[in-house]
Amino acid sequence: MIRVYLALLQLLGVLFLNLLFNGDVTVKIDTPAQINAGSEIKVQITINKDDIKGFSRFQMDVPAGLTATNINSANADFSFKDQKVRYIWLRMPDDPAITISFSLKCYERLKGNFDLTGKFSYIDNNDRKSIDIQPQAVAIIPSPGIDPALLVDIKDFGKIALPQVGTSATEVACIRQKPAWSAANKQYMVNILVNKESLQKFAKIEEIIPSGFTAVNVDSREGIFTFKDNKAKFLWMNLPADPYFTVSYKLIPAKGTSVKQSPAMTGTFSYIVDDKTLSINIVEKDVSLANLTAEKVKEILQGQAGTLVATTTTPVTQPSTTTSTAQTQATQTTVATNQTVTKQQVKPTQKTTPETSVKQTAKQTSVATETADLLEPQTGIYYRVQLAAGHKPVNIKSYFRKYKLDNTILREEHNGWIKYSVGSFDVYKDARDYRVHIWNTTSITDAFVAAYNSGKRITVQEALMVANQKWYR
Repeated sequence: MIRVYLALLQLLGVLFLNLLFNGDVTVKIDTPAQINAGSEIKVQITINKDDIKGFSRFQMDVPAGLTATNINSANADFSFKDQKVRYIWLRMPDDPAITISFSLKCYERLKGNFDLTGKFSYIDNNDRKSIDIQPQAVAIIPSPGIDPALLVDIKDFGKIALPQVGTSATEVACIRQKPAWSAANKQYMVNILVNKESLQKFAKIEEIIPSGFTAVNVDSREGIFTFKDNKAKFLWMNLPADPYFTVSYKLIPAKGTSVKQSPAMTGTFSYIVDDKTLSINIVEKDVSLANLTAEKVKEILQGQAGTLVATTTTPVTQPSTTTSTAQTQATQTTVATNQTVTKQQVKPTQKTTPETSVKQTAKQTSVATETADLLEPQTGIYYRVQLAAGHKPVNIKSYFRKYKLDNTILREEHNGWIKYSVGSFDVYKDARDYRVHIWNTTSITDAFVAAYNSGKRITVQEALMVANQKWYR
């Protein structure tokens, strides 16, 4: 009897839950009914997903003249391309209801009305199902600063071949605003505009900072900022969704450094296209990068788009689309580690190390360089273990014979040094392990891992992010 009673209670509980949660998937759109031309509005989508767990997608067609920027993706992969807003989940969040949102920016010469509608698609019991969203009308309030004769109805905008910012990767450009001196803060502010077009993945800004200044991050737009050896770098695994954006940093002069004129800097913006790394020069202009609009960006870029693309291309491994917090923290730790190693490499010390021995031996020994000892570039990302460095060459075979290493030692010239390294590893962990092996089996205590991209030295941090590998201590 007790079992029957418990079974009845369980059945009633299930029926109650079914009544409470009817299992219907619903999608609701919430957005203002008006938008001012030249400004933006927030579009919010609430999805009551019931028990959906697997692959799902939300898509909305946006009229030409509007651009979308993600605000909240709820762990989805956001994209805006060909006037389509897409959120894709390989696995839906566990919450029964989720909210996604994005901003819609309106071209300043538009007028008229448009409808926002969309579709949510998902997999249920191996069947593909879709829900169409009830259209929501939005009216455009024309800009009072635009001549009415120049206004274009949004329904006709897509038929007019107006120049747009963000149409192709050939128009990628990078502009540095002339650094502005702040007497109150005693520092220069540096703002950089990146017109990235359709680029999405790995990219890097590298600025050569004059001696006597320290660069400090202000806004990296979710990139990783580092400053070492008079180089300020912004590094992105995934670029911001906007077709253009700005980053900024400040330059703090040391005591005695002249600030009578703006510091002279050079820089490059590097990015990936078709598995190749391209670089363009950063151009400095006396412009303001505050309150940017698509029209203002177009004016700033006038004469720059397409002319800055460098001719050098280097094969590179395409990074994955995601990176974990742990990996990001690990790569940041690697930066600190690399900084420590660099300081050890150039700092005079009383301790006898392979590096200082190389310097002492070089004074007493004159050895002709041998082509066979030169380090030849390999394709893609790889790692080597650096043993020593000096300003004059030594005889590799005789000098390193006492260490009885089981790999060929090769030399390279880099930043005014002749550097000696061993091994070639596709995976950072293997290089790390071999470095530990050298520590344990020889008297070389300052060996460290060096990273390369098709023969060019890069930081271990960059290599890990490009190759999507994990950092190990």
